Amino acid sequence: MTGPRLGFFSRLLEDAPAADRYRFALEQIEAADRAGFSSAWVAQHHFSRDEGGLPSPLVLLAAAAARTTRIRLGTAVLTLPIDDPVRAAEDASVLDAMSGGRVQLGVAPGGTPASFAAFGRDPSHRAELFADHLGVFRDALAGLGVRGTDSRMYPASDGLSARIWQATFGAAGAVRAASAGDGLMLSRTQEKPGGIPLHDAQLPIIEAYRGALDDGAAARVLASRTAVVVDSDRDRTQLIEASRAQLERTARSTVRIDPDGMSLDALVRATDTHVGTVDEVVESLSADRAIAASTDVSFQVHSLRADHETTLRSIELLAGVVAPHVGYGLTSDARAT
Repeated sequence: MTGPRLGFFSRLLEDAPAADRYRFALEQIEAADRAGFSSAWVAQHHFSRDEGGLPSPLVLLAAAAARTTRIRLGTAVLTLPIDDPVRAAEDASVLDAMSGGRVQLGVAPGGTPASFAAFGRDPSHRAELFADHLGVFRDALAGLGVRGTDSRMYPASDGLSARIWQATFGAAGAVRAASAGDGLMLSRTQEKPGGIPLHDAQLPIIEAYRGALDDGAAARVLASRTAVVVDSDRDRTQLIEASRAQLERTARSTVRIDPDGMSLDALVRATDTHVGTVDEVVESLSADRAIAASTDVSFQVHSLRADHETTLRSIELLAGVVAPHVGYGLTSDARAT
């Protein structure tokens, strides 16, 4: 393998009831497992169906574990400042035992401050809460006494503490992740000052992470991207026309530009959205230098309005055609860290 390992990511945002969203996600993860994807990641969001449809990712991943055989199953991310870190560690350890050691744990301080009050947390203290809860979480997974007591987690995790990833938007967070020996998670929603390419915004973060790793420590860098592969130019046109509102929202929130009057193709470029036929997606992905500098890449369909069938077809084309062209690694050993 010369490039990063291929992953799938979902925020469960289909325009459908919750039960259907969960069924779609499980079918998509199954398809990714069959196709040879190395990993599947699901997001955690509370209260808002439009932000993300899954408050309990470990529950859904337990169902995915029963329906898959090889694919690594990851959280992207657990919002540790508002989670009970002991319960999160216990649930993760049970899932890891059930899945044969396939769990990956992405964690973060959390990006939706409005969710904190319902959990009795102050979002202005989320950095301190994250540091405290991550320490408890890590100790529990490592088999140490929980909060200085003699209580030790059951079931004991088998190396799960070495499969923590930290999500960040900056170099300081990357250094913290590296200093702890954790993986680094990079988001497609990274702010891009002045509208620079996404890889130009993220390469310094990757460099800071790699520079802060202990000698001999293996780097783990996961880049998340939007990519939908379709069969024809007509399919591409229909998809991006249906996705104008989502693309404009991403342009405003991430690129910090006014999308009024922009063409659809300009919106696609500005938001670093990889969409089109195999040849088009191969060309655009090949130009992303941050992906090339990563050990893993995960693809989601958001911010495009892709339905379930379009997502399944894109999974098939990404693994079967795109990955071999760009050198992304498929998996024969899902337990590799």
